[in-house]
Amino acid sequence: MGRAALASEQVGQVFVEGRRGRDRLEFTEYGAGDAWVVLVPPLLVPRRVHDRTARMLASSGLHVLVLDPLGHGRSDKPADPLSYSVTAFADQVVALLDHVGAARAVVGGSSIGANVALEVAARAPERVAGLLLDGPVLENALGAQLSVLTPVLTTARFAPFALSALRLVTRPLPHRLAPEWVRLVLETLDTRPGPVAAVVHGVLFGRFAPSSAERAAMTVPTLVLSRTADPFHPVGDAETVAGEIPGAVLERTEVPLEWRRRPERLDLVVTRFALACVRPARRGRRTRSS
Repeated sequence: MGRAALASEQVGQVFVEGRRGRDRLEFTEYGAGDAWVVLVPPLLVPRRVHDRTARMLASSGLHVLVLDPLGHGRSDKPADPLSYSVTAFADQVVALLDHVGAARAVVGGSSIGANVALEVAARAPERVAGLLLDGPVLENALGAQLSVLTPVLTTARFAPFALSALRLVTRPLPHRLAPEWVRLVLETLDTRPGPVAAVVHGVLFGRFAPSSAERAAMTVPTLVLSRTADPFHPVGDAETVAGEIPGAVLERTEVPLEWRRRPERLDLVVTRFALACVRPARRGRRTRSS
């Protein structure tokens, strides 16, 4: 019933100028109308991770775009570290808004995807109607993130055969029969070692997030979701961002992985927040047309 209620659900593509020429990015569009939401996945994870959330938001009347940034999912994957950074991903979000003709949107993301959303607000604040930050990755998470990303970078760069062998083993598995989280893992693993190394290298050695001063200067409505008992996304980072951005709201999860395991409560919180962000623009349009 939820899917049938959507006005549309379709795959699109947008081209952006990169170091090697034009790069192709793929996205999925859910719903219709001019109340826009853009969602960005975690690092190396395909956009499918946000499918359920996008459908839920679209069923509430929002027009949702879920992007595979460069190097992710079905977008192009150049093996050049200089093609990748949080700032480059933020510019790709703005390019997507330009492509669909959206003046402003609620921009959200999970993990480093939340950092990308923050970067969009820092670089193009006039394009952001609200920020949805699920488990942002800042100073408190740095050690845990490095403990995972450094071995990934080392393996992809110096022992690519290991990742290639893993890809050969997992690629023939029947994805459609697997649970959703298994399908996400399999799709994440289905990337050549060169692009994996380039993405991690580019992100780790680039600007990771806007500075504390830049975050404190942001004036957009912001909802921050903390993650209970998650060392890779410490509550401290969510509390820091919520304390820095004026008027930001911190929503604490009640159990680990609540938005994945028991999404109903947070779905309601997120939907109400996104709708509240776009309502002023809707009222303004009705006033001008009257």
